[in-house]
This record gives sequence, structure tokens and C-alpha cells, in this order.
Amino acid sequence: MQELIYGCMGLGGSWSDEPHGTDHVDEAAAAVEAALAAGITLFDHADIYRSGKSEAVFGEVLAATPGLRDRIRLQTKCGIRLNERGLATHYDLSRDAILERVRGSLKRLQTDHVDVLLLHRPDPLTHLGEVAGAVGQLLAEGAVRQVGVSNMSGAQIHALQDRLDVPVVANQLEMSLLKRAWLESQVLVNHPDSLDYAFPHGTVEYCTSNGVTLQAYGSLARGLYTGAAPEDPTSAETATAALVRDLAGKYGSTGESVLLGWLMKHPAGIAPVIGTVNPARIAACADAGRVSEAMTRADWYGLWIAARGTNLP
Repeated sequence: MQELIYGCMGLGGSWSDEPHGTDHVDEAAAAVEAALAAGITLFDHADIYRSGKSEAVFGEVLAATPGLRDRIRLQTKCGIRLNERGLATHYDLSRDAILERVRGSLKRLQTDHVDVLLLHRPDPLTHLGEVAGAVGQLLAEGAVRQVGVSNMSGAQIHALQDRLDVPVVANQLEMSLLKRAWLESQVLVNHPDSLDYAFPHGTVEYCTSNGVTLQAYGSLARGLYTGAAPEDPTSAETATAALVRDLAGKYGSTGESVLLGWLMKHPAGIAPVIGTVNPARIAACADAGRVSEAMTRADWYGLWIAARGTNLP
């Protein structure tokens, strides 16, 4: 289902082990309220976000707001380990790790289930049968309702799907007008410029053909085209920001909704994840669906070409 998703990575304060405060809970409550007002009902988490504090402050908001859990869907991820065993980052999708991390997320979120569990990154050391066994146990317990992945190729999803008894429902990837490898790969077949874009060819097509929703994180390009004002913008970035402003005026909307609408216009049915904690900027995203429907083919291609800084082949 094509929709906007609220990404909760920015909630909870710092990435350190320092405890969160009431101000962080208040910030989370304001973000949730703004997201609901924008029509968003799916909230995206991960066990590692802000060292678990993103889930913890969200759980406090849920506990303080009767009926909220019934109005929303929760999604979380597991599989990345940070600053453990002398390693800055490593991956762990072993059976015990999946069960431990999901149960930790449920405790922090103060809920008995998450609607979707995403496997955050592939773990080359874990057999897929072991992953499927852990997921199957969580599904049987009711702790998880659906399963998806993040940062996986079509081939990796296919291999996992062979071992699961339930469909993979989502694949979360970085996708935006700035990060366009997923799109460039569709048109640069048999072209030397394809070497400039490292993206597993066929992943978008696999997801589209198999009912796997593409969730786009980083969808607003971190404000690059809507006022972030980089120190040394390229000519393509400057031109794209100007075009985004012009199209926002043309469609009577906001630059944020233009960027999200551009993603949603793609026939793959992309669901953008927005990660800002600013309530005003969350509200600025609410019109994305309408802009997507209204956007012309010429405007869609115009944004792509502007961001490329060169014509299509």
C-alpha cells in the first residue's frame, strides 16, 4: 500500500548511553501528533536507533496516550549490532539474536507486538533457515504480524522467501531524488554510465512483481533541495532546488511534498519514510499524495534530469 511512513530514528536524544529526558518524550509526542495529523499511521523504528532510546520515548508516548496503539501500526528492525565485542558495527541475524532484540524492542515500545519486523541488513554468517525459524517463532507467538527486509537485493529477498511460510511484505532502501541508483539502473542498461551507480539490477522489478513494498528512507534528501543550504552546492543541486520551489508554487504545495510526490509517482508504489522531528516539516509532507497524482510526466522527468545535472541517454 502506497503511503507515507514516519521514521523515528531522530527521536530520543543522542546516540550515547545517556538516558533520555522528559523533553525528548515531549518532542516525540509532538512528532507523533504531527504525523497523525498528516495522515500517517505507520511508524518505523529499529532496535539501534539512538541506542534504543527512540523506541523507549515512543513507548512512553504510547503509554501516556490511551487508544493510540489501536490507531497506528508499528514497525521495527533488528540485525545490526553497534559497539559490541570490540567492533564498531557488525551484523547478527542468528536465531537467539533475533528473538532477544525483538523482545527488547517490545519492552521499550511498551506493546505486545509489532505489526512489521524488518531484517535490517543481510548477515552473511547466518543460515537463512535459522532466520526463518526465528521469524516463524515470533509470528506464532503473535509478537510479530508480518516480516520484511531492509537493504536487500531482489536475489537476497528471493532466497529468504524460499524459506519463509509468509510473504516478505517490504524492502526499505535509501531512495530519493538525490540517491537515484535504484532509478538510474532501470535506464542505464548497456550504457557506460551504469558503472557510476552501484545498485543490484532487478531489485525494483522483483519487489514490484512480488508485492514487496519499497519503503524509501532518506526520501527528503536531508533537506538538500528544500532549504538545507549546503556550503558548496553543485550547479545541479542549485538548479534542482529552484525547480522544486517552482513546482511547489505550480501545484500549490510545499517542496517536501514535491520531493515525496516525485517518488510516489513511480509505478513501483514507493512509500517514503520521513525522518524529520520538526512538526512543521512533517506537516509539509502531508500533500505528497495529491502532488503525486497531479505531477505531469514532463515535471517528473524534469526533476530527474535537473538532479542528474545532465540529460538522459
